[in-house]
Amino acid sequence: MRSGGLYTEAERARRDASVWTFVQGILAPLQFLVFLVSLALVLWCLATGEGAFAAAASVVVKTLVLYAIMITGSIWEKVVFGRYLFAPAFFWEDVVSMLVLALHTLYLAMLLLGLGTVTEQLAVALAAYASYAANATQFLLKLRAARLERPSYSPVAS
Repeated sequence: MRSGGLYTEAERARRDASVWTFVQGILAPLQFLVFLVSLALVLWCLATGEGAFAAAASVVVKTLVLYAIMITGSIWEKVVFGRYLFAPAFFWEDVVSMLVLALHTLYLAMLLLGLGTVTEQLAVALAAYASYAANATQFLLKLRAARLERPSYSPVAS
């Protein structure tokens, strides 16, 4: 039974036993690294007018990593909570994730269909990145909460 915590004992056991927890632990920092590099390239392009190809390629890579983490995160959520998205423990993180996904996908559509100027496309990328930063903060706070709720073990002296 959930006693106000993030996970029930059964959910915690499934989380700890799942390979998807490990996958998320690899993809999350990778995505953040890709985000930082891409953000620098996008800002450089907007400031100087140079490096549009590198900026665009970096946003595409960031979006592909986002898709990977979203798909594997949905599988993780199914394993741990029994549903692919919007489990009560991660409802608002998933809501914001949908915005992040929509903005990244809008950027891809603009790029692939040749819609808007490079500046307009990169403005959408920056909006996607701002929503990603908010979402990453949500997940970091949730990770901290999960660590704080870990049961504390008191070794018994023998």
